Amino acid sequence: MQTFDPVWLDGEYNNRARIADHAQIFERWKLASARARQEGPAHLDLRYGVEAAETLDIFLAAQAHAPVFVFLHGGYWRSLDKCDHSFVASALTRAGAMVVVPNYSLCPSVGIETIVMQMVRALAWVYRHAAQYGGDPARIVVAGHSAGGHLAAMLLACRWAEVGRDLPAELVCKALSISGLFDLEPLRHTPFLQSDLRLTRRSARRLSPAWFAAPAGELHAVVGALESKEFLRQNALIRQKWGTNAVPSCEAIPACNHLNIVEGLADPRARLHRLALGLLGLAAHE
Repeated sequence: MQTFDPVWLDGEYNNRARIADHAQIFERWKLASARARQEGPAHLDLRYGVEAAETLDIFLAAQAHAPVFVFLHGGYWRSLDKCDHSFVASALTRAGAMVVVPNYSLCPSVGIETIVMQMVRALAWVYRHAAQYGGDPARIVVAGHSAGGHLAAMLLACRWAEVGRDLPAELVCKALSISGLFDLEPLRHTPFLQSDLRLTRRSARRLSPAWFAAPAGELHAVVGALESKEFLRQNALIRQKWGTNAVPSCEAIPACNHLNIVEGLADPRARLHRLALGLLGLAAHE
């Protein structure tokens, strides 16, 4: 049986403790996100489900039939909000994508499995309503950061035809994980997360994409080169388990830590932005 050192795990997974300027980064996100919501055009707080947190924001592309980029925020399934991440939208909408940022309930008020199913409902809603807002439901790319990267992988592996008869099996064909989590067993033993996540051995296994069969679609997995050994391991693990066909991109982006890596989505010069455009069919991969 694998054993874990709790102190070491806290050091590996507590990114706020690892990043001295995390408060300034969050404030930068907040201000940029407020500007993005004000500048629009956008439809905010649309409801995809009945629970209070089941809302999403849509940032519109200039042209109709735009590819759809769905961004799932991080925060270890227990913190942050879609409103903190509106900043990812502006550069992508200018490039021709419609951007959707959903919210979800947070641990410990719900478990991770509930959050996964909320995101399934959100993506089903996006598929059914994208055309109404100028998006192309046949071109949906899901991206997520940290816990959102885990959720993106779960959605890629979802059996969509079993969710709804009107949903295609290939609803999500391409996903982008940014500093994602694919093996949840270590988090079960990480002291600062234990009381909120409430994972058991069984639920950690059931919710770990690394132990799923490789899906038919593509997961592109990136991580910051300055991240902890565990996040680098998590990123490499999903390619090791799913193979190169399912994970054609698996890379560490230079000079990026666990937080500032996300800002690359908003920077047309950044590797992450160019990768996202490639997945959307708006530019070639490099």
